[in-house]
Amino acid sequence: MTELSARPAFSLSSTAQSGAANYPGLDVWRDLPVSQQPSWQDKDVFDASVGELSVLPPLVFAGEVDVLRERLAAAAEGKAFLLQGGDCAETFEAATADKISARVKTILQMAVVLTYGAAMPVIKMGRMAGQFAKPRSSNDETRDGVTLPAYRGDIVNGYEFTPESRGHDAARLLKAYHTSASTLNLIRAFTQGGFADLRSVHQWNKGFTENPAHARYESLARDIDRAIKFMASCGADFEALKRVEFFASHEALLLDYERALTRIDSRTGFPYDTSAHFLWIGERTRELDHAHVDFLSRVRNPIGVKLGPSTTGDDALRLIDKLDPEREPGRLTFITRMGAGNIRKKLPAIVEKVTASGAKVLWVTDPMHGNTVTSPNGYKTRNFDDVIDEVRGFFEVHQALGTVPGGLHVEMTGDDVAECLGGADPVDQESFLDKYESVCDPRLNHMQSLEMAFLVAGALAKH
Repeated sequence: MTELSARPAFSLSSTAQSGAANYPGLDVWRDLPVSQQPSWQDKDVFDASVGELSVLPPLVFAGEVDVLRERLAAAAEGKAFLLQGGDCAETFEAATADKISARVKTILQMAVVLTYGAAMPVIKMGRMAGQFAKPRSSNDETRDGVTLPAYRGDIVNGYEFTPESRGHDAARLLKAYHTSASTLNLIRAFTQGGFADLRSVHQWNKGFTENPAHARYESLARDIDRAIKFMASCGADFEALKRVEFFASHEALLLDYERALTRIDSRTGFPYDTSAHFLWIGERTRELDHAHVDFLSRVRNPIGVKLGPSTTGDDALRLIDKLDPEREPGRLTFITRMGAGNIRKKLPAIVEKVTASGAKVLWVTDPMHGNTVTSPNGYKTRNFDDVIDEVRGFFEVHQALGTVPGGLHVEMTGDDVAECLGGADPVDQESFLDKYESVCDPRLNHMQSLEMAFLVAGALAKH
């Protein structure tokens, strides 16, 4: 793993800590090595921002977090499937009603197809309402002889390559909170107000299969159509199918932000990080004796950990002991990001060791991050075929071992962008010149996301 040794210039003062300040052990992380943290420019602005965050209302609620843990426990048993998708890095500018609704719509469309293929509930989770921070391999970026701080996501600094934009501004922490709150408000309206009606979502998918490039998926679409008509003829309660559960997640990268939004639940007496329902630790920050793992080991949220090709079975067991010592169902998710060339070679030994230990984790594939390449015309991209091959490899490994392939974690958008090469209606590198919009990693566009859902549905039907 890449490790940056820089620590933040300062950390939250004791006078600015939240109501969870006295919970035993919650602040041990402050004395541990920590990577990927900003060097905030102004201590007064930092203290004021974090102090305000510590008293603002929670973005999510402990009861919702507990429900998600139950759902993930079912997925680990093979009784549900997790679909987690959204932007690589959200931006404040893109937090519009149209873009949020397009992303939610695409996830719902994918979920309908996966539900039919898996013949089980699909847990719908967005990389949304908080995915504003990104780890970087270098603290700085140089262009034309000018060196400035690297872009670390809108919660830290701006993308524009100027000294003013690239400074680490702690006032952005509050902007991230308020943008997350408005995003969650809209998501709740969409998913509870009829937008998510199963019949409407299925009609949206018909537009996808009418494209000649996607004709091979028409048979599955017809099967879903017949199933919905059968439900209607049997008097199914479609009122209940107008609403869906939708959970929010992000990488818990900026620990001062996460700590300031941690609250003690009055029902259970435990701390919950109320910035999201589900939080994950990245490949760059999963060191066992470092701050990120320690902090997340102490909150009640379900936790994910990204596992790259350097991971060993012993690494996985040590993470389980630290993050899930009680072996609680639904607590821990391993999100594997091996790359198409590694998944079949590297994953089996890890799964075998974890399974032999008796631990029950949820296994999820992230087929995006291990397959990043540079296109001939200089764009950071991914090949759709490589992404799909990693998904296939993930299912093949679990099929061979008799274990549960429990979910899919993808960077995607509901927009008609061109960032990943290929697909049945292929994107080529020339499209990048006009339709490449990502400020960080390349995402599947709307059509590629739906194509992935149809392909995974086929794999789930066979598993």
